[in-house]
Amino acid sequence: MKLHILGIAGTFMGGVAALARELGHEVEGSDQNIYPPMSTQLEQLGITLRQGYQPENISADCDEIVIGNALSRGNAAVEQVLDEGRRYNSGAQWLAENVLPGRDTLAVAGTHGKTTTTTILTYLLEAAGRAPGFLIGGVAEDFGASARRGSGREFVVEADEYDTAFFDKRSKFVHYKPLVAILNNLEYDHADIFPDVAAIQRQFHHLVRTVPRRGRLVVNGEDRHLAEVLAMGCWTPVETFGLDASLIPQSATSQAHGDRSDERATARAAFHWTARLIYEDGSAFAVIHEGNEIGEVRWPLLGRHNVMNALASLAAANAVGVDVHAVLPALAEFRSVKRRLEVIGESQGVTIYDDFAHHPTAIATTLAGLRAKVGDARIVVAMEPRSNSMRLGAHADALAPSLDLADTVVFLHRPELAWDAGKVVGGLRGEGIAVPDVDKLIAVLRERVRAGDHVVFMSNGGFDGAPRRFFAVLQGN
Repeated sequence: MKLHILGIAGTFMGGVAALARELGHEVEGSDQNIYPPMSTQLEQLGITLRQGYQPENISADCDEIVIGNALSRGNAAVEQVLDEGRRYNSGAQWLAENVLPGRDTLAVAGTHGKTTTTTILTYLLEAAGRAPGFLIGGVAEDFGASARRGSGREFVVEADEYDTAFFDKRSKFVHYKPLVAILNNLEYDHADIFPDVAAIQRQFHHLVRTVPRRGRLVVNGEDRHLAEVLAMGCWTPVETFGLDASLIPQSATSQAHGDRSDERATARAAFHWTARLIYEDGSAFAVIHEGNEIGEVRWPLLGRHNVMNALASLAAANAVGVDVHAVLPALAEFRSVKRRLEVIGESQGVTIYDDFAHHPTAIATTLAGLRAKVGDARIVVAMEPRSNSMRLGAHADALAPSLDLADTVVFLHRPELAWDAGKVVGGLRGEGIAVPDVDKLIAVLRERVRAGDHVVFMSNGGFDGAPRRFFAVLQGN
């Protein structure tokens, strides 16, 4: 079969393309913005990429068009597909129909941390000899790819709450019908499609409804929004993870069942999975399960949030029979995902990072982990507000506080940004500068950085190649 994938350069659709190619299909695709690391992966797979959504970019002999959720009615390619009556599908439904049948699916959902947690869980299953399949919303350093079919029983999928396609407004994750689901956290996001947190909670409830009684829900026990989701109904055994018992919501439960009126645990119940931090930066911690310390992790990742991601992954691996104690040492070699506080390089004593930041909570926790590691060294952030929620201003009030640990923030305020960045820049604890384009941003950074600084580029888009362009400037190229 020959497929054309519209929106192929997105992290999810790029993974679908890789899986289709592995299944033996001929694959081509088009996108408006094609950039690394996904473009590199697709080119290495021999997939033909075409720039733009012109109808002529879709070959006439394609048997099926897989349409990403970034495309809507009015798009020229979409209109042509409909007018010609061609066969089309969504990426999530294609995955559910062609890859997941007969597998034990482990789905990782949450506002943030999905990609890292999906990768950790896949890595643990691989260390246990399970040879899992996976679809990750990024290129996993340890696997060199964002997706593979795998020969084992398990398939791990990053389970996004964003809608499926212009013709299917359900969240993508309801297609996956997982045996094990991680609910990592739940905050307001995707302001372009969700009016409030309650609308997102309803989608998470729909996901919970699909997990069988023999399965497992692995839930952040500190998150009150997730506790409220479980209170809407839960028919599956629940295991909680967390670090701070003072954050357990009053409505939290250790295990929930169908009518949600019985068998509630007290609000002060202990987490099933927790950790004792050995180093405050999160690079070393002991894992505790049901009150028993089962081993230590010493790994390259930083931050409390990554310790939480590890706990969720360990709980999910345990749920499918992995000996967690046996795989803990493997995390010492874990290399995570590209663009998750990825070190681009060091030049003139300046360390440069590329981070896929898109939400204030993720920004704050990432900077907290880095601050714990670098101590009093200066942290300089280059910020591009690119996600739909960011560009709509949904996170504007929370953005300045999330950057409190940065000494300097250079804020990319493109002319098309729909809100005034002045309030954010003026509310920063440290120095703040707004610039209109990436050329100016790089020039400002060059003027201000000095030896010993840590420069973090934060964007969930291509950022016009800014991290590597700045690194080249420092190298004199």
